[in-house]
Amino acid sequence: YGEDEMEIQNRAGESRILLVEDDKEIREGIEIFLRGQGYRVFQAADGVEGLEILEREEIHLAIVDIMMPRMDGVTMVIRLREHYDFPVIFLSAKSEEVDKIMGLNMGADDYITKPFTPMELLARVNSHLRRYNRFMALLNRKEEKDGGENSNIYRIGGLELNEDTVELMVDGEPAKLTPMEFKILSLLMKNPGHVFSADDIYERVWNERAINTDTVMVHVRNIREKIELDPKKPKYLKVVWGVGYKIEKLP
Repeated sequence: YGEDEMEIQNRAGESRILLVEDDKEIREGIEIFLRGQGYRVFQAADGVEGLEILEREEIHLAIVDIMMPRMDGVTMVIRLREHYDFPVIFLSAKSEEVDKIMGLNMGADDYITKPFTPMELLARVNSHLRRYNRFMALLNRKEEKDGGENSNIYRIGGLELNEDTVELMVDGEPAKLTPMEFKILSLLMKNPGHVFSADDIYERVWNERAINTDTVMVHVRNIREKIELDPKKPKYLKVVWGVGYKIEKLP
């Protein structure tokens, strides 16, 4: 194991996963596998039960089926995102690209199509928890920073991104980003004018080989909604057609 893999193994027992799936056999199979990897798993049969668990338990990652009775996964995640930033992985039997994009637009960080292998799910869980734990470590150090000369602050136009406090200000007002959105915008703002392909962004932010650049496209769209006055006519986050994305150089 490298350092990151050792860290994952050491922290697995501390990580609490919410599993929301209406198929009991799938739900119990996933729980048995994840428990065997050291994770603590909380089961829910639909979105209503999932939200009830969130009210009483600390959760670090959610795996949520899309099609469920009473409350589907999309509705649950929309409500979840009003209060929580932890990673969400959608599960669905559908494989159409439009469904993947819809799921990501609704607040998910990743998407796995059934049937999937346990090792594929574990790889996604480990990857998202590693990034989330690093993001939370930055937040926990926020109170220790005084915003002085050692702060990692990047300013472009009306955007001000502070890596030390994990904050973004847009024209003097705070903007709430998810951990993945913050990492993508940080990469672009630290390299103004540089064009990154979707593969480049995925590999630098996810730290793995690019396999689903739809994820990047949707996250970029969500970032635009939060930083642009008119997302359809962006001032900051530009698309270079056929090449990739960049943050414009502005005073």
